[in-house]
Amino acid sequence: MQHIRSRFAALTVDIPPMYWFLWWGTLINRFGSFVIPFLTLYLTSQRGISISLAALIVSLYGIGSFVAQLVGGELADRLGRRPVMLMSLFVTPLFMVILGLAHPVPLIAGSTLVLGFFSEIYRPATGAIVADIVPSSARTRAYGYLYWAVNLGFAFAPILAGLMANINYLWLFIGDALTTFIYGLLVLARVPETRPEKAGQVARVSFRGRMRQVRQEPILLLFTGLALFIGIIYMQGYVTLPLDMQAHGLSPADYGLASSVNAILVVLLSIQVSSAAGKWPRFPAMAVAAVLLAVGFGYTALAFNLPTFMLSVAIWTLGEILVNAVAPALIADLSPAALRGLYQGIFGSAWGLSFFIGPMLGGWVFERFGAGALWSACFALGCVVAVSYLGMARPARKRLAEIVE
Repeated sequence: MQHIRSRFAALTVDIPPMYWFLWWGTLINRFGSFVIPFLTLYLTSQRGISISLAALIVSLYGIGSFVAQLVGGELADRLGRRPVMLMSLFVTPLFMVILGLAHPVPLIAGSTLVLGFFSEIYRPATGAIVADIVPSSARTRAYGYLYWAVNLGFAFAPILAGLMANINYLWLFIGDALTTFIYGLLVLARVPETRPEKAGQVARVSFRGRMRQVRQEPILLLFTGLALFIGIIYMQGYVTLPLDMQAHGLSPADYGLASSVNAILVVLLSIQVSSAAGKWPRFPAMAVAAVLLAVGFGYTALAFNLPTFMLSVAIWTLGEILVNAVAPALIADLSPAALRGLYQGIFGSAWGLSFFIGPMLGGWVFERFGAGALWSACFALGCVVAVSYLGMARPARKRLAEIVE
């Protein structure tokens, strides 16, 4: 028992109590992440929309997310972290329900775009809160534990969502909205403002001046650019993977089981990886992550039944764990206190943009050239990204060594 207590204390050292309210809110919210993983199937099977148009509509979520990351990061620095989070978590449920009830394609498309904006605008604020309250030495663990909470919830969400979808897809939208609203109540009650006092002076600095400072940080911009390509690959697990599985005669519940492999592995491995990742060379670790993503998605071209699809998911999940343990802490370490929200937003915008490009590009390749061409392209792109990480490792280490917390 004493060994367990010592181990737990080592895992949580330098992480303040307030952080755990974010952790619990994230867990609750992700337990209800029903809609987005099943949105392509919902649009094609329930609304009779073609694969290419459905992929385009899902991509609109990415446009909203892309804009939300930049706007949310700027607002988190100017208005504070708490107002941005509350706006996101209380407005999102409304548009989640509207999307579930919508029938006309223009209304579906518009609701998806707005949902993408409000459901993602809180993320830079969350990343900034962690940077505000957690010292640099513990940030890899803190971001890793949040990611663990995401997947602890998501380990059960796809299975439950798959069963609910077989009854009525509307339940997915209602359940997702409810858990988001609960997260908002938790922030309202237990998460105070954390923006540093000197960061409050940012309102007197023009946005152009802040962006000028960002442009002087090439490591941030290059790292963000590579994250875009990682995100394009990763998005295929939500958009074209279920379509490929459906083409092999598998059901939405089967896709839910395959997706749960991703979440279960993250739950089992994230704590260990997050604890160890602070000691690993950053960019070689990112290169390994890119290779694992390349191999995992590339192997999908050979998958033909549920076990082989689950194996492909397991491989690229290992890369996903590495990415999410290392990348956010690196961005936080690069960020001046007055720009933490903006830096998080710029990095997060790559994921939002990948949510736009990934579904549209993946759906087009899948429909026009077939699944084999899509998964081969994912493999090639992942290898290129891995080589790029290795190439920027030395200048990145030099830049990080120049930064004083």
